[in-house]
Amino acid sequence: MIEDLDPPSFQFGRGRGERDREEPLPPESDYPEEEPLEPEIIVRRTAEEETEPRSRGFRRLIPEMSETTARVVVAIPWAIFAIAIVGIGGLVFTLALIVLGILGVREFFRMAEPEQPFLLPAYAVVAGMILAAHYGTAFQILLVFAAIFPLAFAFAAARRTHEAITVSIAMTMLGVAWMGIGFSHAVLLRDLPLHGGALLIDVLVATFLGDTAAYAAGRLFGTRKITPRISPNKTLEGAIGGFVGATLGFWFAGLYQDWLPGIDALLMGMCIGLVAPIGDLFASLIKRDLGVKDTGRLFGPHGGLIDRLDAVLFTVVAGYYLSVAFVY
Repeated sequence: MIEDLDPPSFQFGRGRGERDREEPLPPESDYPEEEPLEPEIIVRRTAEEETEPRSRGFRRLIPEMSETTARVVVAIPWAIFAIAIVGIGGLVFTLALIVLGILGVREFFRMAEPEQPFLLPAYAVVAGMILAAHYGTAFQILLVFAAIFPLAFAFAAARRTHEAITVSIAMTMLGVAWMGIGFSHAVLLRDLPLHGGALLIDVLVATFLGDTAAYAAGRLFGTRKITPRISPNKTLEGAIGGFVGATLGFWFAGLYQDWLPGIDALLMGMCIGLVAPIGDLFASLIKRDLGVKDTGRLFGPHGGLIDRLDAVLFTVVAGYYLSVAFVY
């Protein structure tokens, strides 16, 4: 056995002779002070990055969408969906509105989550109100709505703590009334004989045209704030533009319906133009109090379901009673 007298150098791959020829290192104190070396970072390209140069030319063919383009792209399938379910009507329309009603309640309860509203009773009562609208009348809707009182009491009594229970019950009632009354009256309006579908389309067109006209007029001419504590962007010029847009929208729709006289269409459009901003401001007041900007992301850049249908939830109620008064 041969003894290795040299201390280990840990320089693998080099012979002993090569190490012997090296000059001895100076003492440690003779080294100049140097900053510690940072560890070397090796960046490896992923497969996606390696293929990026090949796909970069293709990506240039697809321009980035602006906010307006994104809004239009998202709105188109929802508009098709709305026209389809209104055209089909009947139970299909009712079931679709039950889904939308439950989604609306869910959005509102997510905003009001700190108040701990009761979800299951609200879902059941909203669905029952919409079904009652299809199979019954406004009186049956009221009967189903009254069921929220004993149901809310039962769930409140079973809760482990009764602290702030009044607020929980009140939030539950508000969600059921807000979504249940609005969507159930949309079903009542659609189920009117002969012209229900056309009247519902007229109300929707007037509502959305009024909203678009209010936005355009506010951006172009808006200077006078009318609700700075509720919605700071609302202006008098925008409100006037929205009223004119909704009125003309309903009136133009009536021009193609010989069973709806022009003066009646004009008056109905004026009422829709007055009611629509109330629904919008009502939702803005609730959102501001609860400290949220958008109620959700169901409609992408348009926000949540309540953001998009806040005015509709009021105008369909007015549209139903206006239709009964003027047409039936």
